[in-house]
Amino acid sequence: MAGRSCRGGEAGSVPAPLDQVILEKLAKLQAQVRIGGKGTARRKKKVVHRTATADDKKLQFSLKKLGVNNISGTEEVNMFTNQGTVIHFNNPKVQASLAANTFTITGHAETKQRTEMLLSILNQLGADSLTSLRRLAEALPKQSVDGKAPLATGEEDDDEVPALLENFDEASKNEAN
Repeated sequence: MAGRSCRGGEAGSVPAPLDQVILEKLAKLQAQVRIGGKGTARRKKKVVHRTATADDKKLQFSLKKLGVNNISGTEEVNMFTNQGTVIHFNNPKVQASLAANTFTITGHAETKQRTEMLLSILNQLGADSLTSLRRLAEALPKQSVDGKAPLATGEEDDDEVPALLENFDEASKNEAN
């Protein structure tokens, strides 16, 4: 075995002090990677953060399975809520699948008040919306300048307690007799 060198005599054997040093270094490394106590996993699980584009891709894949078709020529979409607001989409992407009874509207949405969109949505309002709009229009001119409830004619804006005109004790005595 000329040409080979061995440490400490036999091939593959390591002297005892060197063996202790290696074991101590390995113990330090193992202690650094252990998160919890004894018996727990050594490393943390890598958390995968999903982006919004990943969710959009999943949604588009699901819609593709439903067999949606693009509906072209839609300039705007307005959704009327019961709270008096309008969800307005300008140049949306509209897709539909009649077999699955599914309609999708994607794009930038803005939530606006009905009064802001009044001129542009006037021809889109139904009969029930027109009656509520008519009531709203009648109430607007009657309101005072400061935005409080409208005042009846001949009534003063008075914050004082009204004067007591009758004696309630006498009325209760008369009822008892």
